[in-house]
Amino acid sequence: MPDVAVAAPNEAAAAAGERLALLGGNAVDAALAAALVTMVNEVGIVSLSSGGFVTVQPADGSAPVTVDGWMDMPGRDVGVKQSGTWDVSTAYGGGVDITIGAGSVAAHGAVAAFEEAHRRWGVAPWHEVVAPAIEVAREGFRLGSASRYYLEYVHDDIFGWDDQSRSAVHDLRPGFEGELTSEPIVVPDLAASLQLIADEGASALHTGDLARLISADVVERGGILSARDLAAYRPVVRPSLVAQVGPWRLGTNPVPSVGGVCVAAMLRLLDGRPEATSGGSWSDADVERMVEVERLVLGHRLDVLDPSDDLERDAQAYLAMLDGLPPTARNADRPASTAHVSASDSEGSSCAVTVSSGYGSGMIARGTGIWLNNCLGEQELNPRGLHGLAPGTRLLSNMAPTVAQHDDGASLAIGSPGADRISTALAQVLAGYCTGGLTLQQAVNHPRVHVHRAGRPDEVVKRETDLTMYFGGVGATVRRPLPDGTVHLEAAADPRRDGAVRLVRAVP
Repeated sequence: MPDVAVAAPNEAAAAAGERLALLGGNAVDAALAAALVTMVNEVGIVSLSSGGFVTVQPADGSAPVTVDGWMDMPGRDVGVKQSGTWDVSTAYGGGVDITIGAGSVAAHGAVAAFEEAHRRWGVAPWHEVVAPAIEVAREGFRLGSASRYYLEYVHDDIFGWDDQSRSAVHDLRPGFEGELTSEPIVVPDLAASLQLIADEGASALHTGDLARLISADVVERGGILSARDLAAYRPVVRPSLVAQVGPWRLGTNPVPSVGGVCVAAMLRLLDGRPEATSGGSWSDADVERMVEVERLVLGHRLDVLDPSDDLERDAQAYLAMLDGLPPTARNADRPASTAHVSASDSEGSSCAVTVSSGYGSGMIARGTGIWLNNCLGEQELNPRGLHGLAPGTRLLSNMAPTVAQHDDGASLAIGSPGADRISTALAQVLAGYCTGGLTLQQAVNHPRVHVHRAGRPDEVVKRETDLTMYFGGVGATVRRPLPDGTVHLEAAADPRRDGAVRLVRAVP
């Protein structure tokens, strides 16, 4: 039974990771259990209708691997039906236009990726991994700060048009109609759906009763997600994208995610900055360098990577070009709602899990209790238009769950929610910890900077003064071997969200 460290978005999720560790589970079991709980209680952020990525550093020291469970474009049977969508504008995140409704629902894959990761690296029984989420769904939960913050903007426009959704998140008492509930939420049918997943595995969401209920409801309401789209879905296992940061060898999310590419590019361009400091802070010059790096990388993303017709080719070419630049040339300026769990264990496994259901379509599939995603309607991640890709094509993603190994045998797992702020948050935390001399918690807590709309006329450099969830919600864990043969475990959660950590010691 290994010792396990867990960093999760909320106390219930962290407790799920702790429970699996106490049952003898490893970092993978703990991370997956915690992530499944977020799919219940992080309303508006993630759900069982999510896509996601699981990046694992196996205990045997072999190369890191990423299991891609991100969204597929549907439409194999139904064809394009624009009647199932409409646009809403919200001030959330500095202002964003979102497409919602049944036509915005993509083919989910996160639970299928979880099952694949568990099959390869988990040790606890699958039904035990799902059990904490069933209990949270059955007993009910209150909205956390991240969900409440988001829903304050969109509870009516996005989560109010569907009767089941409206009744779940709103106060139904006379005189309080239209306000978000402060009472525990129990979504009808959700615990039963999770029980099916515990009993049948991910097939319940792809070929079983849940898949049939979801696709039938989506199509009836004007969407294009058919039963064949869900049945055809497969998670993809890929070698992680590797980047070197000082003595740390990172494995992050590869293409078709652009998030991992951006993290790797930023760390290359930072070129060892910030240097270790005794004051536990970035210098003004380091911050300015970070702004230059973000402008360079995010601008290239907007110009080249997002509209690319061959993302793998263009991402590889970009990283190869950066590797070929001398340090002086690297100093030249430039001419979407998520949840994350990290876990590490004393045997050497690290697991980073990031999941998202976009901004939410606003609908709960009848008979399932599952809020459906709107990932076709994340306009910034779907540059070819709502239904512009061929069925079966993976969508773009900002997510970048990352693991790392140090020359001394230490290992790390890290990731963040935060749409296009994911890559900038991770680059800053990794740089501060790996080369900047900060402790893990200091690196997570440190104020951040983000270049919004890099290189565009409306570019804004946003510098954090008060900690806010706009700048992400990093969760990280570290395992470090000590000279006496013991192992030190550490976990850090982001104060920008209701982050929670657990350190579980093996019982002799």
